[in-house]
Amino acid sequence: MLVGVPKEIKDNEYRVGTVPSTVRELTDKGHQVLIETGAGTGAGFLDSDYQGAGAEIAPDADTVFGRAELIVKVKEPVGAERKKLQRGQVLFAYLHLAPDRAQTEALMAAGVTAIAYETVTSPQGTLPLLTPMSEVAGRMAPQVGAHCLEKENGGAACCSPACRASRRPASSSSAAASPERARR
Repeated sequence: MLVGVPKEIKDNEYRVGTVPSTVRELTDKGHQVLIETGAGTGAGFLDSDYQGAGAEIAPDADTVFGRAELIVKVKEPVGAERKKLQRGQVLFAYLHLAPDRAQTEALMAAGVTAIAYETVTSPQGTLPLLTPMSEVAGRMAPQVGAHCLEKENGGAACCSPACRASRRPASSSSAAASPERARR
């Protein structure tokens, strides 16, 4: 199978559909992989990393969409990409189809088999492709919250209530009345 990985063009999306180690696994099993030039740059991978793993580098997205049997992306295809899809191709990406009727209809009209990462279910009923993203989001939540609390971002310029430094004395008058308590 010829697997194609275009560069993500959705605003602020820097991830890539596959990494060099996966390219190596695919090519070792007899598949061909076509990576659009620069597709991995935002994630820290050079074209030479992909070439070293056995991929062919394509000059543009048109070449990837024009030749690949399986298109592997991170995010759903935007309008310009949807027009490049061809009948019989398989698309594998986060699609979030429920709120996006236009995308659903465009994929159906294109005649592709679209597999949404977020709907892949294990035999145990878990969502193995969604779980890592949920873990990342959970770990980032405190950082994003702290960023929003910064004054230059419209926040109150205070620490998170979970931080000891942000806790106020039970009563400001009791702290003033007791110099020793105020030093604590």
